[in-house]
Amino acid sequence: MNNSNPNQSKIVNAVTGARTIELWQRQDLLESKDDWLAEEVPVALVYNGISHVVMMASPKDLELFALGFSLSEGIIESPADIYGIDVLSVCNGLEVQIELSSRRFMGLKERRRSLAGRTGCGVCGVEQLNDIGRPITPLPFTQTFDLNQLDAALNQMREYQPVGQLTGCTHAALWLDANGTILDGREDIGRHVALDKLLGARAREAWHNGAVLVSSRASYEMVQKSAQCGVEILFAVSAATTLAVEVASRCNLTLVGFSKPGRATVYTHPQRLR
Repeated sequence: MNNSNPNQSKIVNAVTGARTIELWQRQDLLESKDDWLAEEVPVALVYNGISHVVMMASPKDLELFALGFSLSEGIIESPADIYGIDVLSVCNGLEVQIELSSRRFMGLKERRRSLAGRTGCGVCGVEQLNDIGRPITPLPFTQTFDLNQLDAALNQMREYQPVGQLTGCTHAALWLDANGTILDGREDIGRHVALDKLLGARAREAWHNGAVLVSSRASYEMVQKSAQCGVEILFAVSAATTLAVEVASRCNLTLVGFSKPGRATVYTHPQRLR
């Protein structure tokens, strides 16, 4: 990769989650060059020695991913339910070993046992279908947000995607306080993983007042994960799906799509917005 600024080269070489490969461009197939691509690796989440799920993700912020995933999937109720997290290199990927409290691990084993032996529907597994209807306690109405404060955060979103700036290949999830100030942002090749990483950071810092902004569309999983963690307002840069709107309406989450500077489409519970 050609860099006219040697200092810039030193900076980008330090970015976790991207590496260079040889490639060819259409306009010159005779001469190759190096360019940046985002890394995609298998990440196994292992609870008390039992592998629970393998996700394809960026190899960064994996402790936050483990915490956020555990919260957003209802495996734990609070960060205190996790006693330790270790990230290990194994085979062709990474393994995140999570030590759960005995009570939460017993609940996870019961949940896994209830899914054993069920057949798929031909489209997806039964466990995924059941998760769609997983009950979520309706959210309270404690948050408000001034839409005029959204534009600055939208304009700063790229600053929280160092891998994305190099590769054009990541999603971002940001936590905004009630004034629209970005308190944290996380990126990943997967929009769900980026959100889980942010929810992990939010739980670790015990932030409550504010809203989530994601660079992707709003699918039902994004709504469900946010609501499970007590997030009352979710902004998405792209559109929402019908199922996302149904879930948001049912659990009292304010869902906003097509979030662009000067523009927003509110799908549910507009009373939180000013």
